[in-house]
Amino acid sequence: MTEEKETTGSGLQKAGTTMKEGIVNSLKGINEVEAEIVTLARNTVSQTLGITGDVAKEVLGVTTDVVKGAIQATEEVGTGLIMGTKSVAKGIILGVSDVGGDIVKVAGDIVSAAVKGSAEVGADVATVARRTVDGVIEATKEIGGNVEKVTTTVVVEAVSAAGTVGKTAARAVTDVLLGAVGGAKEVLNSVLPKPSSAANTESGPEKSLATPPEEGTTAKSKKTSPLAKK
Repeated sequence: MTEEKETTGSGLQKAGTTMKEGIVNSLKGINEVEAEIVTLARNTVSQTLGITGDVAKEVLGVTTDVVKGAIQATEEVGTGLIMGTKSVAKGIILGVSDVGGDIVKVAGDIVSAAVKGSAEVGADVATVARRTVDGVIEATKEIGGNVEKVTTTVVVEAVSAAGTVGKTAARAVTDVLLGAVGGAKEVLNSVLPKPSSAANTESGPEKSLATPPEEGTTAKSKKTSPLAKK
């Protein structure tokens, strides 16, 4: 009985070790692939923009092309789009930074292209949005960019782009960003309440219009006051 227990115990230990090593090796492989995608996206963007010589004019087209190329590659190879989205976004930001492009503007373009592109191929829009935003913010931190401004841009752009897909997509993207991206709640709160603020502004004139009757009432009371004295 003792020998059987020891054998069983060592068997479980070996199985656990095998599982652990398998996961570690798989994750190492994933990290290597993601690092390669970052480098590929970075080099593609920086070299293409370097050749054109007009970063401000060409950056939108190049950024969109790179995102579309990544999505099309995913369709052909059959790998998960979600896995590579973060790496592609990060690589684009680094590439644009290499040639002195507008990081904030590009950040919004990347997220918009990724969200709309993922919807076209039937991928999980909310998860793609989150991964893309993560990649953009991570790259911005690495290059010492304005993280707060970039975060504001990508969160607003992600929800806006999802809105073109549908209300359900917009709600899903909003929820996932609120739960995963630091500062997203503040950003969305500053944007979404605008309609209610307008409503409050509209209610202002109504209050002012209500003022004259109050004054009229006061006037009536003054007219009746002599009768009261009598």
